[in-house]
Amino acid sequence: MKEHDVRIVFMGTPDFAVASLDILVRNGFNVVGVITAPDRQAGRGRKLSQSPVKKYALENGLKILQPERLKDESFLKDLRSLKPDLQVVVAFRMLPEAVWSLPPLGTFNLHASLLPQYRGAAPINWAVINGERETGVTTFFIDKEIDTGKVIMWKKVDIGEDETAGELHDKLMITGASLVLDTVKKILTGDFTLIDQKDIEVDTGTLHSAPKIFKEDCRINWSRDVSSVFNFIRGLSPYPGAFTEFLSPDGTHHFVKIFKATKSESAKTTKSGILNTDGKNFIKISGKDGYINITELQIAGKKRMKTEELLRGFHINNDWKII
Repeated sequence: MKEHDVRIVFMGTPDFAVASLDILVRNGFNVVGVITAPDRQAGRGRKLSQSPVKKYALENGLKILQPERLKDESFLKDLRSLKPDLQVVVAFRMLPEAVWSLPPLGTFNLHASLLPQYRGAAPINWAVINGERETGVTTFFIDKEIDTGKVIMWKKVDIGEDETAGELHDKLMITGASLVLDTVKKILTGDFTLIDQKDIEVDTGTLHSAPKIFKEDCRINWSRDVSSVFNFIRGLSPYPGAFTEFLSPDGTHHFVKIFKATKSESAKTTKSGILNTDGKNFIKISGKDGYINITELQIAGKKRMKTEELLRGFHINNDWKII
C-alpha cells in the first residue's frame, strides 16, 4: 500500500488538535473521516458552537462524525464503513476498545508531556505549576488504560522561566503536529521500536500526574513561597485562570483573575497576603518570602488589562485587603 493510500481517521476537538490534522492534510494523507465533539450551546445567546476541528474539517471538505456516545452501534457502524487503516487521536475523549482496536495499523494518541510523566487531562498546566524546565510531546499506541500505552516517539521542549501555560500550549501544538506527521510515516514504514512506559527511567525518580483542574483548584494561596505562587499563576494562564479576591473598604468583594506577574524574593520575613499599590502603576501582594507584582489581571465585570491600565480607571489603595 502506498503511503497516501492509507486510510486515516482523525479524532480531536480543540485548537490544539487542528495543527495535527492540518499537517496530515497538507502532506497529502488520505484522511477519510474526522471524529469530533457534537456542537454545543455557548455564549449568552446559547447559539450552537462548532469545535475548532469541525470548522477546519468543513473548510477542507472532510467527512465529519460527531457521536454523543462512542459505544453507540450507529456510530460504530459509521466508523467501520470508513475502513480506517490507522487512527490518530489528539485531545479527544477516552476511547472504548471497540474504537481503538478497529484499524489494522492501530490507534495512536499525541500527549502533551514526556510520558510517563504527567498522565492526565492537564499536562501542560501541571508542568508549569510544578516549575518544570522541560516537557515535550509523546505519541503512543492506545490500550485499555489511560495514557499508559507503548511509546512510539517523543520530542522534548524547553519551558521558559516566565512562560505561561498558554504560551507553552502553542509551542507544543506545533511540535506535536510535527511529531504526529513523523509518527504516521514511521508506522507506515514499520521503522520504529515500541518502548514500554514501565521501562522509561524518570529523571527525578518521582512520577507526577496531571488531573483535570476545576475552578475551586484555582484560588491562590498567598501563604506559599513566591516562586510557587508565580508558577501557579503562569500555569493557569490564560485558562482556567488563577484567582484571588480583593475586599474594598466599603465591604465589596471583587473577584480577580491574575494572568501575568513577576516575582521578587526577599530575605525579610513578610506577612503573606498584604496588598500594596501606588494607585497608578503597580499592585503587588506579599507571599511567604517576597512579593508577586501583578502585571495583567481581570476584575469581575471588566476586561483583561494591564495593571497600569486598570488603575487609570479603577481606584485601589492600600486600604484594600486580600481575602
